[in-house]
Amino acid sequence: MKLHIKNMVCNRCKMVVKAELEKLGFKPLLVELGEVTLAENISAEDKIKISDSLTHFGFELLEDKKTQIAEQIKTTIINLVHYTQEPLKINLSAYLSEQLKLEYTSLSSIFSEVENQTIEKYFIAQKIEKAKEMLTYGELTLSEIAYQLNYSSVAHLSAQFKKVTGITPSAYKTASTDSRKMLDEI
Repeated sequence: MKLHIKNMVCNRCKMVVKAELEKLGFKPLLVELGEVTLAENISAEDKIKISDSLTHFGFELLEDKKTQIAEQIKTTIINLVHYTQEPLKINLSAYLSEQLKLEYTSLSSIFSEVENQTIEKYFIAQKIEKAKEMLTYGELTLSEIAYQLNYSSVAHLSAQFKKVTGITPSAYKTASTDSRKMLDEI
């Protein structure tokens, strides 16, 4: 049986969810970002127990199919932007369609309805958060960051960065405060 879980955005989230399920006596076969496969089917009562336990950690069981699809889109984008080592040289619509086995127009419509924003805006927000992370660590130049995140130029990255954050990447890098967001807050 598959459970769809909102706000699973990192490996630590996967560990917490797995530990909580095991503590409740369930056997997770596979724990991925946003999704858990259990060895057995569970009752409605068990779902409530799981939901109550996970809510304590900021997670949420998703029952509605559209909400599940929107969360799968978010998880796929998070994986792509934050956990892929290769530069982001992909066509996002083709990538999402291939990964989720649905037409992009359907995915786009569902995402916009559930999240009140476009997939593209969400993707840009994730890329800007990744750029903030890269700037904070200071290991790459702005040019290298632009290349890694598949921007056509440093100017394009800088313009989008300023549009989203209100400041330039250079100003962000020299600022003393860290204004990065948690991935589930984007």
